[in-house]
Amino acid sequence: MTDRAAFPASSDPRAGVDAEALLTVTGEDHPGVTAALFAALNATGPAPLEVLDVEQVVVHGQLVLGVVVREVGGAGDLVARLGPLAAEVARVTDMTVTVAEVDTGGASPSVARHHVIVLGRPVPPTAVAGAARAIAGVGGNIEAIRRLSDYPVTSFELTVSGAGSTALRSALGTVAAETGTDIAVEAVGLARRSKRLIVLDVDSTLVRGEVIDELAARAGRAAEVARITAAAMNGELDFEQSLRARVAVLAGLPVGVLDEVREHLVLTPGARTLIRTLQRLGFRCGIVSGGFTQITDQLADALGLDFAAANTLEVADGKLTGGLVGEVVDRAGKARALARFAAEHGIPLEQTVAVGDGANDLDMLNAAGLGIAFNAKPVVREQAHAALNQPYLDAVLQVLGFTREVVLDAAPAEVASPV
Repeated sequence: MTDRAAFPASSDPRAGVDAEALLTVTGEDHPGVTAALFAALNATGPAPLEVLDVEQVVVHGQLVLGVVVREVGGAGDLVARLGPLAAEVARVTDMTVTVAEVDTGGASPSVARHHVIVLGRPVPPTAVAGAARAIAGVGGNIEAIRRLSDYPVTSFELTVSGAGSTALRSALGTVAAETGTDIAVEAVGLARRSKRLIVLDVDSTLVRGEVIDELAARAGRAAEVARITAAAMNGELDFEQSLRARVAVLAGLPVGVLDEVREHLVLTPGARTLIRTLQRLGFRCGIVSGGFTQITDQLADALGLDFAAANTLEVADGKLTGGLVGEVVDRAGKARALARFAAEHGIPLEQTVAVGDGANDLDMLNAAGLGIAFNAKPVVREQAHAALNQPYLDAVLQVLGFTREVVLDAAPAEVASPV
């Protein structure tokens, strides 16, 4: 260990001013490395050191540890004085330790910082290379990369500084389209970690397929209704008008068909894992649907959800009348339902997440703190905060920044399969 007395007073013109240095430790990871470094830093002198920043990552057993320290009112060259310390730590730990000067000339300007999440099955090298080029192309710098998951999708999170949100999303959107991966962009900050509520669309999001199309098939009008549904989800038709037109063809169906359709619902792979993981992490979870309460209420009960909003089919004499009862949950109605759900639990909208696939979800997606388009129509992907085109709904967890390890800890019983 370096002796404090080994550092005589210096005539260096910088004497008496604050100095900063970066120590970088690399090598095969093993216990005690971090403790040894900080113990050595605590013992050095002549002036006490302050720790300004620490970053540590282990990649397949290889450690990279960086520590920025400052000496207040030091007497001379801090890097030179830390050299013997670095050599001693390297000897004791069998690691490589380097010391470099940190430029303290003037305050660093505030720069935008974002998380960039790259997801795929798999993630090809071209996607990471393309993302790196795109980030550099809009003036961004990659500060850190970590793996979030390897199942059911592979995902990586890049921490990026120095690029604006709009430019970053635009540049990375092109990379995603070219490489067949999903790339989401979120601002770094407490808002990301403060999310506490999620609402999911039902048809083609929480469950596979469209319930109204299944009902229409039982009325012998499947093709007609499917065309109207597609046009409405693409934003080509007013949702309420299209909904009433589709419901009208169901007139005369026995109410029992609702039970049949409900019994044949298939959850989107990963739906149960997503919900149970978020519930165990303290999230409020709900569904907001342009479908029907006769389906969604029991679905919400089965999944233990906190909230459900949908339309109600009118029934008379055991048959569907072809009409609706009460307020229609259309595009604007979905956003109102989200706001109502959040208000009931005292959660600000910026701490909410919404997931959907159709044009009637857009107001809800934009009202939420984070709106995610899931296997969505083009008009929705273009306007949502983030877009996922993976077949697994629990990929939403990676967009929220949760690692595979967090998912396993929160819901170990549900992640053996992606269902």
